[in-house]
Parts: sequence; structure tokens; C-alpha cells
Amino acid sequence: MLYEMIAVVRVGNINEVKEIARTAGALILAQGGVVRGITNWGPFLLTKPVKKNQAYYDSGHHFIMRFDASPSAQQLVRKTVAIDPRMIRCGVVKMGSRLNDIVDVKGTVEWQRSRGSWMDQLGVD
Repeated sequence: MLYEMIAVVRVGNINEVKEIARTAGALILAQGGVVRGITNWGPFLLTKPVKKNQAYYDSGHHFIMRFDASPSAQQLVRKTVAIDPRMIRCGVVKMGSRLNDIVDVKGTVEWQRSRGSWMDQLGVD
């Protein structure tokens, strides 16, 4: 099954982000999965302040990882990454389970900077 993990790490040292992504990737590979790609979106303001481990965060370093793995491997990755004190938030979404659903999905996720293209896709004037 194809999954997409969106992770928000505390802002500061880029090596912390790399280490968390490397740990998640190693867990996926150890469980027989495949990492399709990792996209670094960089630091962004959060929509609202978040309290995690007795600290408040108003910004975070975002990255996205797309990977193929079993449901048990996905659960292990999510739990392992979530208990890391450097993490602010983490979410995993299943993108598809059949080959027809996931065959054309790329490993990277591009950020759409222009609002017009997003609004055009929805057909909103």
C-alpha cells in the first residue's frame, strides 16, 4: 500500500529533520517496504500554536515522505516517529492499495505557490 507521511519537526537544526527522515526510512526498509521519495518543504508558520512536550511552537519544518509498506510497518513508523521529542506533528495518509491507484504517483510532492491554479482546479471563480 502507498502511504504519505506529512511530518512537522521543530525549527532549528536541519540535521534533526534529516535524522528523523533517515530513521523513518530505515524502519520502512527494515520491514520490507520501499521509500518512493522525500520532499523537504522547509519551515512554515503553523496555523495555530501547538503544545508538545511542555513547549509551544508557532512554526515547524515540514517534510513529506511517500512510501510503500504493509499496514503494520506504517503503524510502526508512525508510532516511532510520533514519540520523538523533536517532532511537533505527524500524519500518515493511505493513498491507495491497488496497483491501478498508485502506479502513476510520483515520489515527490511539489508545493503550489500560486493560489490561482488551485482555485482553477476546483472550478471556483
